[in-house]
Amino acid sequence: MRAIMLLFDSLNRHMLAPYGCDWTYTPNFQRLANRAVTFDNCYAGSLPCIPARRELHTGRLNFLHRSWGPLEPFDDSMPEILRKNGIYTHLISDHQHYWEDGGCTYHNRYNSWEFVRGQEGDRWKGCVKDPEIPSHLGRAWRQDVVNRSYINEENKQPQKLCFDLGLEFLEKNRNEDNWFLHLELFDPHEPFYTMQRYKELYPHKYDGPQFDWPPYDKVTESPEAVQHCRYEYAALLSMCDHYLGKLLDYMDANHMWDDTMLIVNTDHGFLLSEHDCWAKCVHPFYNEIAHIPLFIWDPRSMAGGVRRSSLVQGIDLPATILDFFHLPIPADMQGKPLKDTIENDRPVRQAALFGLHGAQINVTDGRYVYMRDPIEGNSPLYNYTLIPTHMRSLFSVEEMQNMKIAQPFSFTKNCPLMKIKYHEDEGGDINANHRTGTKLYDLSADPKQEYPIENPAVEKQMISYMIQLMKENDCPAEQFERMGLTDYLK
Repeated sequence: MRAIMLLFDSLNRHMLAPYGCDWTYTPNFQRLANRAVTFDNCYAGSLPCIPARRELHTGRLNFLHRSWGPLEPFDDSMPEILRKNGIYTHLISDHQHYWEDGGCTYHNRYNSWEFVRGQEGDRWKGCVKDPEIPSHLGRAWRQDVVNRSYINEENKQPQKLCFDLGLEFLEKNRNEDNWFLHLELFDPHEPFYTMQRYKELYPHKYDGPQFDWPPYDKVTESPEAVQHCRYEYAALLSMCDHYLGKLLDYMDANHMWDDTMLIVNTDHGFLLSEHDCWAKCVHPFYNEIAHIPLFIWDPRSMAGGVRRSSLVQGIDLPATILDFFHLPIPADMQGKPLKDTIENDRPVRQAALFGLHGAQINVTDGRYVYMRDPIEGNSPLYNYTLIPTHMRSLFSVEEMQNMKIAQPFSFTKNCPLMKIKYHEDEGGDINANHRTGTKLYDLSADPKQEYPIENPAVEKQMISYMIQLMKENDCPAEQFERMGLTDYLK
């Protein structure tokens, strides 16, 4: 048995041909949909990037217990479980967050790993003299400007190099059994930097300044600039599509569909001016972010060219992979194996919880989405951890001076934890400060979530789902207080 998980970061469901987009050039995603099972109701869980990857190891939600951070000593890691059971695991990635303080424990869970440098602000090439940075971009662009000068041809692009390494691994090992390849691309994450041949797929007039890295903020740019940025994303998306085609070609040529599982997934989507917003994290997690694409080919059932409507999440993928290799699923994994869902659309859950630490808590049953704001003051709120790192820094001395010891949770294997009060600054973590109020949406009548509804009966049911899932996650008791849910517990 062999398995490949191809992860694209910030892959927008609503920009792909298999999900109804008619203006982006994504023929290989359509080709994948024609071969595999396409999931119409897949949702993110813990957001954004690294919290989502912790889920892809552990198969459980983590955003209620801590912010962006590493795998903890008590976490069950799917790749590590495979490795300890004789399944060779290999990671190939250009996702620089794995090498920051808040992502530092992931890659060594694999037998081997390869990292391609140069994406976004990856602290890669040294340049003592300040590069020329257009005044409208600001100092935050410094490292990216340096990096781009080294990846200014397609054969130097990190995405292309990652796929080259992936195909090299397959060529070396395609006749071997019992391996798992995790091929992970930072693209089409911002900045939307790609080569001219992909930009030419989207001809348009634009005379403004460079704009391929939208801010995490409300839209203030002109309609022309907004459309240009959307085309920049589309160009990078088409590059992803091109290299996806290379992988599909290889699997076709080497008859790998007979015995190799293929999962093509993402961590989250991205707002490209929808809801008058850019990006993620500082806005509510509308469906453009939370409702994500998922494609799975499972050679056990050979189900292909079909769609599944059951509600699934990223937390289901570790259990699915372990089940594929006939390994037991740890008791602490909340996700469910999708074998029967792939084969006959068997449901695995009634509702799905998703969110970011310190922000709204959201729940969906596939028809309704309920976004609940914290109460005023957004407290009490703590990080629970044994490895106190933020995204790009250690927890500060001031934070650690007020640290307390908390009793174990059900999934921490009797380990007590550090309980550290949440700070709005969070030492570099991204915070969700833009509140919009609690909202309820009926996706059947309003798929773009433009018109929130008032329906007390539905809201009561969604709150019931939310509380049930929070309890099943053994979330900290103060989360119910922070969200104004204590009265519903009586």
